[in-house]
Amino acid sequence: MKSVFKTDQGQVRNHNEDSGGIFYNRDGDLLAIVADGMGGHQAGDVASQMATSYVQKRWEDTDHISSPEAMESWLHEAVADMNAAMFEHAREHEECAGMGTTAVMAICTNTCAVIAHIGDSRCYVWNENGLHQVTEDHSLVNELVRSGQITKDDAEQHPRKNVLLKALGTEEYAAADIQTIEWGAGDKLLLCSDGLTNKLPDDEMETYLQKDEALDAMANELVDLANDRGGEDNISLILLEHDSSAEAGDT
Repeated sequence: MKSVFKTDQGQVRNHNEDSGGIFYNRDGDLLAIVADGMGGHQAGDVASQMATSYVQKRWEDTDHISSPEAMESWLHEAVADMNAAMFEHAREHEECAGMGTTAVMAICTNTCAVIAHIGDSRCYVWNENGLHQVTEDHSLVNELVRSGQITKDDAEQHPRKNVLLKALGTEEYAAADIQTIEWGAGDKLLLCSDGLTNKLPDDEMETYLQKDEALDAMANELVDLANDRGGEDNISLILLEHDSSAEAGDT
């Protein structure tokens, strides 16, 4: 399995509140996470780093998980425990009051990918049928679109576009949406923060993901394009490519 993680401060922010990484458990199974922090002062940094560090340690201490159902259960428990730890940290540290983070995670095997998300960081899959958004944003504007009150075009310019309905760490209890999808040789997964999706429409991202080039070059092109268009937010992404000829743990 080929993989790359890329994060960039952008052109406007004075620090990077995004975090993420690609990690392997004891049997070489892959887990990827992108987290987009929010909160005053440095609290966004703290929230996203806590999410990433927590998942990394927990996954690296985990043995092989044999079924999609067990992976879904692992993600459900990890998100609940992570949220509790972040909520308690914010309660005990005044400077972190109100902190939170989005998160999108994927556990990948040769036959499936198990996706968990909370907030508006997204997962896409690219295959022979094109690019498809796997996740549904937990945001105000997405609910307005779903209920038919505004169009998708209206959502792009909506003044409350950045209002989230769910995030990690902001409430005592939080649950992620979790689903399992099939993927096969040549398919790609894209996990990303809204610093990318706010600058590139889906059809344009598709033109890049269908290229026959190294994932690192593809990731750099996507980040550069978001920066060229203003880069007002931090930009983070993970690209994963299914490679049936590679052993688990190969990058």
